Amino acid sequence: MNLSAKQLSTALTIPLERAMNWINQINAAMAEFGINTPTRQAAFIAQIGHESAGLSQTSESFNYKAPALVATFGKRIAATAAALGRQADESAVPVERQIRIANIVYANRYGNGDAASGDGWRYRGGGLKQITFHDNYAACSAALGVNLLANPQLLAVDKGLAARSAGWFWFSIGGSSYADRGDFDGLSRRINGAGIAPESLAARRARWAVCKYRLEGA
Repeated sequence: MNLSAKQLSTALTIPLERAMNWINQINAAMAEFGINTPTRQAAFIAQIGHESAGLSQTSESFNYKAPALVATFGKRIAATAAALGRQADESAVPVERQIRIANIVYANRYGNGDAASGDGWRYRGGGLKQITFHDNYAACSAALGVNLLANPQLLAVDKGLAARSAGWFWFSIGGSSYADRGDFDGLSRRINGAGIAPESLAARRARWAVCKYRLEGA
């Protein structure tokens, strides 16, 4: 079941032009990975809508104020958050500091090397699902037949791969089973971890409610 650009636009409350830029890639990914009922599609669209800020972001940003850095990444960044986070006179954290943040918070996890390796920034969140870490890039590479370890930027710049990577991740965690039984909170925890912030969970639920109404008529 293909969605129209208008359906995608209203489900995510985004401009029609943006929906038109993504609809073909998203429909292809949903078809490839069995996201083929209104119930599954509503949950999938809600989750990728949250992860990508309404299909506007395909590469993870570390543009946080110090308190938000600590709230998001905890003790991994607590000691340096004040120095690296967005300052009062800044509109955004400069890229060089975002790189340092990523390399610190994602160091020595899921196949990433230490902070000096640069893996945190190299394998930061990418695509509509924000695939993160060396090991997840490796698994996604094997599934999609593309060397994302050597070319991680493809998830940010190639719309087809950005959408397919989200479909692959959904399939790899059994996302359709969660959707079929209506366990959206369980799906959110499976995607973002058991320690998902209450604010993130609430934001995902709100998107899901709109997507259900627009795509399921529920």
